[in-house]
Amino acid sequence: MTTSDQPRDERFLQLVYRLPTGTSRARVAVWRELKRLGALYLQQAVCVVPDRPGVRERLEKIRARLDELGGEGLIFVLTDIEERERKVIVDALRENSAKEYAEIVEECETKFFKEIEFERFRENYTFEEAEEIRQDLEKLRRWLRKVEERDWMGAPGRQDAHAKVAECEQLLEQFEADVYERAQEQTPP
Repeated sequence: MTTSDQPRDERFLQLVYRLPTGTSRARVAVWRELKRLGALYLQQAVCVVPDRPGVRERLEKIRARLDELGGEGLIFVLTDIEERERKVIVDALRENSAKEYAEIVEECETKFFKEIEFERFRENYTFEEAEEIRQDLEKLRRWLRKVEERDWMGAPGRQDAHAKVAECEQLLEQFEADVYERAQEQTPP
């Protein structure tokens, strides 16, 4: 999907906030929540998100959190955005999601695949190891779902990430089959 495919009348929400100076704990907590939401920082303490179902409610919760932390936040609805600025926002949001999809692919290739390869090398065919690797697969799936939730602009890489996670599942299923087979061999008749 290209920038021109985005609806010209799509609205964005802009959050401008301020927190008291002092410890960075509050700033980091707010930053983390905004990144989880998928917010695009335009500059320090100024970010935007598309005005989509559920997003406004989450942004309102972040604003309430700002109040709790002794700060303040203002939410503006951006409706009439010049095409140049719209392109900058859409492209940056798309790029953020594409990077996250690439990180998932990298995590599959550099950690998940290698973990199974290492356990095979060690001949560590135990139920416990298979279960631990299964938990790693579930983490990858949750991460992919979260990235998809905040991929509002149809970033490239989604299919690649899905394919790699599916490949992880295949490798794990093969490993689990080997664990089962070895367990059967060790069971007395």
